[in-house]
Amino acid sequence: MSETREPAVWHGTTIMMVRKGGKVVIAGDGQVSLGQTVIKHTARKVRPLARGDVIAGFAGATADAFTLFERLEAKLEQYPSQLMRACVELAKDWRTDRYLRRLEAMMLVADKNVSLVLTGTGDVLEPEGGMMGIGSGGNYALAAARALAETDYDAESIARKAMAVAAEICVYTNNSVTVETLDTVD
Repeated sequence: MSETREPAVWHGTTIMMVRKGGKVVIAGDGQVSLGQTVIKHTARKVRPLARGDVIAGFAGATADAFTLFERLEAKLEQYPSQLMRACVELAKDWRTDRYLRRLEAMMLVADKNVSLVLTGTGDVLEPEGGMMGIGSGGNYALAAARALAETDYDAESIARKAMAVAAEICVYTNNSVTVETLDTVD
């Protein structure tokens, strides 16, 4: 009798978004895991787009995320300074295109006006309270950030502290954090 094994799956990450005090921050850890093995400690899952007017972070398969970054960049060129519209158009494509439909990732994106969560099910959501966490440690980071929201900490400090909490709890999250920040319209 042979044992059937499922292939190892690239798993986990934590991406955190905080909008507070005239800033929006997206932070992401650097760990890439294959099954129970850490493959890389310093992956960059957060980056600027649209000549620095938009910041984005992804959780999910790396190749899928790069495809989505490229598609979002193209939508932002098509709809300059219209992040919501670009994301809605990307979500339509993601939901209906046969190739894109197979992509397994989630994204957090923000510009000076809006913060959004994009999913492969066609969701384009604006998080309540200006905070969201995605990935395997996303809920831990989000809970920590919400607890810190009423403190005097600025957006970056909240995001960094929330990421540290997630790294202490989630085995698929580490302390090698990349942070991107934008000034907002408040």
